[in-house]
Amino acid sequence: MIKEITLGEKPITLEEFVAAARYGAQVSFSHGYCGRVCRSRQLVEKFLQENRVIYGVTTGFGDNWDKVISAADAVTLQRNIIRSHACSVGEPLEPEVVRGIMLMMLLNLGQGYSGVSLRLLETIAGLLNNNITPVVPSHGSVGYLAPEAHIALVLLGEGQAWYQGEMISGKAALRSAGMAPVDLGCKEGLALVSGTTSVTALAALAVYDAVNAAKTADIAGAMSLEALKGTTKAFDPRLQSVRPHEDQILTGSNMLKILGDSEIALKYKEYRLQDALSLRCMPQLHGAAKKTLKDAVKAILVEMNSCCDNPVVYPQGHDGVALMGCNADGAFVGIEADSACIAMTNLAKMSERRIERMINRHVSELPPFLIEQAGLNSGFMVPQYTVAGLLGELRLLSHPATIDNIPTCASQEDYISMGYNASRKAYQAVRLLEYILAIELLHAAQALEFLKPLRPGKATGAVHNLIRQQVPRLEEDQYLYPYIQYVWEQVHEGRVVETVEEIVGMLEF
Repeated sequence: MIKEITLGEKPITLEEFVAAARYGAQVSFSHGYCGRVCRSRQLVEKFLQENRVIYGVTTGFGDNWDKVISAADAVTLQRNIIRSHACSVGEPLEPEVVRGIMLMMLLNLGQGYSGVSLRLLETIAGLLNNNITPVVPSHGSVGYLAPEAHIALVLLGEGQAWYQGEMISGKAALRSAGMAPVDLGCKEGLALVSGTTSVTALAALAVYDAVNAAKTADIAGAMSLEALKGTTKAFDPRLQSVRPHEDQILTGSNMLKILGDSEIALKYKEYRLQDALSLRCMPQLHGAAKKTLKDAVKAILVEMNSCCDNPVVYPQGHDGVALMGCNADGAFVGIEADSACIAMTNLAKMSERRIERMINRHVSELPPFLIEQAGLNSGFMVPQYTVAGLLGELRLLSHPATIDNIPTCASQEDYISMGYNASRKAYQAVRLLEYILAIELLHAAQALEFLKPLRPGKATGAVHNLIRQQVPRLEEDQYLYPYIQYVWEQVHEGRVVETVEEIVGMLEF
């Protein structure tokens, strides 16, 4: 829905970020944005004229910080850092991730504390707006430098890029779009590879999807509870009030909102004294996972609207100062990304338990594997195997990356955040969670067929109808992969959540 984003008018939102990175919204700059950038650039040029000793401007990089660079060599230094640092390896990053990194460059450098030229940022925006996507190998970053350098190569007319479905040279991509390569000025090469741009881009995309997945988990859990003749008594507000974790209370409210008009839930409210934990503990576990994701969103929004450069060009009256520190550290986002992986794995492990209960005739009160002629047909037996495999992967991704440390740059950088690996894990983890929730929804839709003529709630019934647009009731074994993929698309694109919210209003998060 968001078609254009103007940077600099106000802090960017997660939705705006995803609109540009994933859906191609056009990017422009406000008058204030341009003014800040130009003033900061003037300061850097003043520093250079006065031969001030500034890291990465008149000195080398990393352990070469004590090597003085002449003003005549300052531009060569910036070009060299891009070429030497473009050495990540492996399969390319996803286009939306590369676009997200470029957008983070614009956000970071556009704060007015980096000293880059407006022309450089306009060229980055030109890549986004002309859908030129640099080819960026995905492995080998400790939190900055290498992936960003591959993007910067294209700005120089080097490297490779995707343009109109074809991989071509950076120079050819710029020429095809009517753009020209940039000549980097002093500090600009360093500014392009510094900061938490890749860490934050990956985490922002992951957490945006994780928030949607957490809401979807409430919906899938509600459908599964109907299918398993569960009781809504566990969601009683009085019960939540005596353990007043906000996200537990809100999740319980979501469950009652979704199931409030369900004939099935009403009929079976007193059917059991209490249900298995995977049904009655949704407010507690889903709520805890949401709290963790909320913390991640908060940290990511701060990072997206910050300057994570080093050095920082700080204005003071008609002059300024270059502040050397480490705003480029990725710990804030990296630790939250690690935590998000754990939260998503917890949502997935409970979803898997609900799936298993639906296919397990010993506890489900439903046909074995949700198929009438079991034995001749396997029904939904093997998707649970798939979920078991996905959950195994999620557990591996839940091992924290940010606790690792391998010193670099002759131990000048003796502490490394490893935030990139943490965010990359989160980006992978949310896809696995989405598939597990899609498989739960697929099972629940089939299971509800056996409870007719009782009707589910309007919201869960609408999700059932959404699934039935492409997935029939299974009467005999069929090729299930296309059905799983279809439901995953409805989860990933937010259509499952939209379908429910059109009926019950916004779900709490």
